[in-house]
Amino acid sequence: MTTDAFLTALARLYPADRLLIQPGQLAPYESDGLTAFRVRPVAVVIPETQSEVIETVKLCHAHSVPFVARGSGTSLSGGSVPIQDGALIALNRLNRILKLDARERLAIVEPGVINLNVSKAVVNEGLYYAPDPSSQQICTIGGNVAFNSGGAHCLKYGMTSNHVLAIKAVLPDGEVVHLGSDSAESVGPDLVGLFVGSEGLFGIALEITLRLLPKPEKYQTVLAAYHSLEAAGNAVAAVVASGLLPGAIEMMDRLAIQAVEAAVQAHYPEDAEAVLIVELEGEAEQVAEEDKRLQQLIRDSGAYEVRVARDEADRQRIWKGRKSAFSAVGRLSPDFIVQDGVVPRSRLGEALAEIKRLSEAYDIRVANVFHAGDGNLHPLILYDGRQAGALERAEQLAGEILRLCIRLGGSITGEHGVGLEKRDYLPEMYAEADMDAMWRLRCAIDSRQVANPGKMFPVGEAPALRRTGLHPLEQAGLLSRE
Repeated sequence: MTTDAFLTALARLYPADRLLIQPGQLAPYESDGLTAFRVRPVAVVIPETQSEVIETVKLCHAHSVPFVARGSGTSLSGGSVPIQDGALIALNRLNRILKLDARERLAIVEPGVINLNVSKAVVNEGLYYAPDPSSQQICTIGGNVAFNSGGAHCLKYGMTSNHVLAIKAVLPDGEVVHLGSDSAESVGPDLVGLFVGSEGLFGIALEITLRLLPKPEKYQTVLAAYHSLEAAGNAVAAVVASGLLPGAIEMMDRLAIQAVEAAVQAHYPEDAEAVLIVELEGEAEQVAEEDKRLQQLIRDSGAYEVRVARDEADRQRIWKGRKSAFSAVGRLSPDFIVQDGVVPRSRLGEALAEIKRLSEAYDIRVANVFHAGDGNLHPLILYDGRQAGALERAEQLAGEILRLCIRLGGSITGEHGVGLEKRDYLPEMYAEADMDAMWRLRCAIDSRQVANPGKMFPVGEAPALRRTGLHPLEQAGLLSRE
């Protein structure tokens, strides 16, 4: 099928104002949060109903045109960058909250619903939606599902996958499926868990059933300042080893603190080499007892200044600083790469010391902002893209940090996904047999590879499979040639 035939078919489905094909219309969609990657799609469609999404996917499958779904475009791994000669399906207008059930503590939402809007919709019921990425004011639930987003409070409450009960999705061939159920207890394979974090390779979520939680009775937010990054990292390990389970443990280094102070005046100690934000939450009596233990641990860890949020306004100010860190770093550098990797908590101090060494070796500044409680690092690698070779050197440093995470027994991603940015490092983390298994599953669900091709895996066949001379579906036992 030709591109012209595909566009003609789309024009029968969408009015002109929701079918974008002119260069000026397409330009805003060329990139996502990882701005180093830019691709112009052949078309952007803006569906307003689930049926339009389904029909679009069917057209893409019939014409063998690749597609990628996109919400707010906040992906930091290039996961929602368009596909060359492909279609981009913008889901922002599918933003309805279809059902709220306070008694069962669940919400059914469309993929374009903003993360924070779920909590706003149930605040009067004393409920909220726990996953809270830094971009929660603009990121969508559909994108959270695609990348299994976490956030500051994932230490205690887990990732998106821990809060999705059911999904209605359209598969890459246009088939509509229902995965999971309203019940927290499911029978059979965890197909919801399979879909969450698949980065769009398995299709598009149309409806997502979310688990809601009761809002904690009491929050206690502590800010601790340290003279060294390694000491702050060791403090994290000590808090977790003590048996305490805070709602969140976050860390920022000196560079990040300076950027945040310039941007939002969070009133962090500006002479600190690192600050920790530790938040306890739960029943008031429980929080009071846990705070006694926490204060002792913080004092013993070498913190030279400790502050406790006086009220809700003070608490929100502390968190505003942390959640503004990524954008605030733009005040320090015209360009930066937000990296995402994980190390065991027990080796956090070691990892931070090595990142500092690498930063000095490459002569590239690195601001560290991360979910310290679960070892999820977010080093911000600062560079000037106007200088020849600067991006390439920054990417080399980013790769060194990912390899460091693997060596220390961690992962190349905690919540940002693999996308385009980290796909070449996937074979360094997984064995060949594991890569083949993942590839066979991908091809079993999307035999034509039209759903977000090139993300997580290169386009084509997995190298290990290519040597066998068999089609991936034959390897999976799903295709027989007689």
